[in-house]
Amino acid sequence: MRYKIAGIQMSCSDSTERNLKKASEMARYALENGANLVAFQQLFHLPWFPANQDEGAFSLAEGEDGAAISKMKELARDGGAVFVCPIFEKSYGGKYFNTAFVIDTDGSIAGKYRKAHVPDIPLWREKFYFQPGDTGFPVFDTKYGKVGVQLCWDVFFPEGFRALALKGAQVVIAPTAAAFASASKWERMTTSAAIANGMYVFRVNRVGGSERQRFYGKSFLANPFGEIAIEPTGKSDAVVMAEIDTDTVSEARELWNFLGDRRPETYGDLLGEFN
Repeated sequence: MRYKIAGIQMSCSDSTERNLKKASEMARYALENGANLVAFQQLFHLPWFPANQDEGAFSLAEGEDGAAISKMKELARDGGAVFVCPIFEKSYGGKYFNTAFVIDTDGSIAGKYRKAHVPDIPLWREKFYFQPGDTGFPVFDTKYGKVGVQLCWDVFFPEGFRALALKGAQVVIAPTAAAFASASKWERMTTSAAIANGMYVFRVNRVGGSERQRFYGKSFLANPFGEIAIEPTGKSDAVVMAEIDTDTVSEARELWNFLGDRRPETYGDLLGEFN
């Protein structure tokens, strides 16, 4: 199956309403140009509040019935496309997560992935806001194939990609919020995940930010052979379009049978406790 995928990288202001309007306009542009799957950056319509620890920022959290997901459900239904929308989620249980909602072409929620690996480093004080994810690594069976998600810091942990591959994921969306001179690290990790698991990986990064933290964009798609299927884009607002061919996933996994040559019985140490 062939289809078009679009990644939307955009700068965000302090106004969530303006950001959501901008994201909607960019999504419509992607749909008008034939996108069947539209993927957004991490915390796609919000300013990058995790740069600091601020109790007031919890007011930015919402559920799937909030303004952001409600609007994206409408666009997905009207455009007949799958949407991947990462938000600051306040769950019904009162916990907070860094969550990507996957919306199918009829506007229904196919499911959600809550970020498993949560960093706490300067300008990314995410542990202050987000609980570690409790969803495991789900694969969403959409109209356009089997889709998984890994959120930003997750990219540096190969276990998530492998779990998604074993569950049949053909495409993994990797929304990020990366800044400074880290582009080559993200590119190497993304392409290696694509090679090792025979899947497409679409990295969608933020742009803009503050003087002390500038997000550099450079969103790109790696194919199942680990090749850059579309070159990293620039540092400005952009809609990055590429074509997916799910037959390439089967071809890569047959030629480079890493999944078939696994030795799970020898991996017990991975579940051990180490200092």
